[in-house]
Amino acid sequence: MTSGVTSGTCSANRDFFGHPRGLATLFGTEMWERFSYYGLRSILVLFMVASPVMGGLGLPEATAIGVVGIYGSLVYLLALPGGWIADRILGPRRSVLTGGVTIMLGHISMAVPVEGAALIWLGLGLIVAGTGLLKPNISCMVGQLYPRDDAARRDAGFSIFYFGINLGAFIAPFVVGDRLAAGNRWHLGFGAAAVGMAIGLVWYIHGYRHLGDAGSEPGHRLTPEERAAFGRLAGGAAAVTAAGAALWAVSGTFTLDRLTLVLTVVVIAVPVAYFAYILLGEHGLAPEERARMRAYIWLFAAAAVFWMIYDLAPSVLNLFAQHKTTLSLFGVDIQAATTQAINPLFILIFSPLFAVLWVRLGDRVAAPVKFAFALVMIGLSFVLMAVAAGLAETARVSVWWLVAVYLVQVFGELALSPVGLSVTSQLAPRAFQSQMLGVWFLSTAVGDAVGGQTGRLLAHMSQQAYFLTLAAVAVCAGAVLFGCARRLHGLMSPAAVTAPE
Repeated sequence: MTSGVTSGTCSANRDFFGHPRGLATLFGTEMWERFSYYGLRSILVLFMVASPVMGGLGLPEATAIGVVGIYGSLVYLLALPGGWIADRILGPRRSVLTGGVTIMLGHISMAVPVEGAALIWLGLGLIVAGTGLLKPNISCMVGQLYPRDDAARRDAGFSIFYFGINLGAFIAPFVVGDRLAAGNRWHLGFGAAAVGMAIGLVWYIHGYRHLGDAGSEPGHRLTPEERAAFGRLAGGAAAVTAAGAALWAVSGTFTLDRLTLVLTVVVIAVPVAYFAYILLGEHGLAPEERARMRAYIWLFAAAAVFWMIYDLAPSVLNLFAQHKTTLSLFGVDIQAATTQAINPLFILIFSPLFAVLWVRLGDRVAAPVKFAFALVMIGLSFVLMAVAAGLAETARVSVWWLVAVYLVQVFGELALSPVGLSVTSQLAPRAFQSQMLGVWFLSTAVGDAVGGQTGRLLAHMSQQAYFLTLAAVAVCAGAVLFGCARRLHGLMSPAAVTAPE
């Protein structure tokens, strides 16, 4: 999201697998940040539905699913202002440090073993805010480690960086969920997440000297007048929000369910307003740029449907693992939270194979077809879940059902997630190039928020019907995208023009 000039010293210091040493700094920082994030995510819904006698919050399952959905959604939504703050005020390097400290404080808040939920909500809020600062800007700094004309080595560097992400996500459920939080020791698990982020911060500060100029300054620093105006605007918005929240609370109508619903509406409204702003405003867009944006909206909606189902893993599927499966793999007893390590393991295994596959297929398979394939895969994964749910009505089923579900889902993810960033960069109008990379993550925010609200359906239908309903939505969306693929590919081409309709 920010621009910067890479120092020659940094780019020449190739002592981390042939890459700048600064990559090792960012690799370790992100790995431990993801350890803290996925460690918490693996136990959050289980903690929320556990009774107070077991140390939990005792929330209804539908409410807990909605909270987890909004939590994941806000993490991605706040990446947009997090990138803006780095670009205009702090710079990426200080934003990552500030974000990491904020995340650590959030986990510490949740780790304090006191009665009541006040510190839990405070901790989640701090983690969301800190992740919004850290997540987009650490990726930005990876790109800034390389000269602008070194695209091949930059792509390889990002591959190493993303390996660190999934390595942290794979290890975390074992340490946090399977070991420390087992036996309702929830706050010990939260504390482990805080320790993980603390290790990441120490690693980051120790490796500062290897980052060169990457992320050292804001790309477009605010003038003093702009800073004052921003301060007034931010202060006013905070005051209005606080006043609205206070009035809602004293009205007696405030509930967690209603809060998650309101926030879901807000999350959906953000990309709708943004796309309307681009297409309806006067920004000097060429006809082919408007055509490509119309095609992109279809892909954005498809991605939102995909994430709506995919990111039910830490909530709905985690609860299914706890209540409906025999938690044993290869004869070894595990915790429900441990199943959250299956997905990143499959990503580590299959992402290199899919990278080779896409290179070999080249332009023969267009982005809309890959997105449609991803939707069909995510739909089929919930068909499997429906079968497992039907069998689980009479007895617990093998946890291998979830392994199969996550395998199918990863095939879909690897067809959509890496392609999404690439196609966003390809289709973005020139005037919105950097902003659109942040908009792509809004598809995850929308999907997570809406997915969290689907938990309400479980009060009105069986689990089997629930899984089949979401599977039908995904498969039908995939079929529509397959049918429109040729037309969308035409709109995406460089010679695309505005269609008469």
